[in-house]
Amino acid sequence: MTATALTRNRPQTALAGFTSAMPISRWSKMMLAIAAVMGILAFAWPLFLRPGATLTASTLSPIVLAALLPMVLGVVVVQMTQHELDVKGLALLGVLTAMGAVIRPLGAGTAGFETVFFLVIIAGRVFGPGFGFVLGNTTLFASALVVGAVGPWLPHQMLATGFTGLVAGLLPRLGGRAEIVLLACYGAVAGFVFGILMDFSFWPFAVGTGGQGFDPVVGPLENLRRFLVMELVTGMGWNAGRAITNVVLITVLGPPVLRVLRRAARRARFG
Repeated sequence: MTATALTRNRPQTALAGFTSAMPISRWSKMMLAIAAVMGILAFAWPLFLRPGATLTASTLSPIVLAALLPMVLGVVVVQMTQHELDVKGLALLGVLTAMGAVIRPLGAGTAGFETVFFLVIIAGRVFGPGFGFVLGNTTLFASALVVGAVGPWLPHQMLATGFTGLVAGLLPRLGGRAEIVLLACYGAVAGFVFGILMDFSFWPFAVGTGGQGFDPVVGPLENLRRFLVMELVTGMGWNAGRAITNVVLITVLGPPVLRVLRRAARRARFG
């Protein structure tokens, strides 16, 4: 083979190393699509709440959790039956979940600074959207048990973090510094999106009606406008702290962690 041919093939070979370590079948894609629809409904349903409805944050949380846990288990089962996830993958999922549960208290959400999303984003990037979705859910569930943060907010936190890992596995293929820039930008966006979704999940129950509060009488568009005004005034500072944390951790720790996880994936020979 000539030197020209070697040079031509080198970028393709390098780029191939940045694909997801675990394959994803059409059945897994279908399960993740169902999860996405359920997630949208879990967050957006207050916009369509009718006057006189009796649902509250406390009564909604068990419903979301009851639908979420079988959905996460279903993604794992489908991946195992389709040979996308094996015993080695489950062991790695357990290790990364434990690491995330330990890392999360280091941020503790103070001023919006959250450390848990960094690992979920990097793992989703390396191992694919299905793995990222499951890891986001299991990490938040395990960390909530560790720090005693179990409450009506937990199912929505699990969903939002799961989708953070899922989308990370769907980002365009890039290598080198371009990949770190891409992940850092995504981490910033994900920090804001997570905060907005979580604020919206409790806003209809916490703020009350009138002013910028939720009112089922005025309709979904007006309620959405009220929420966005309230979020711009009260929530952007916390969201910015989360976004900055993601950018800093991905920029500083992203390259070595990516190398470690990809080396583990090559040795495990997933898929």
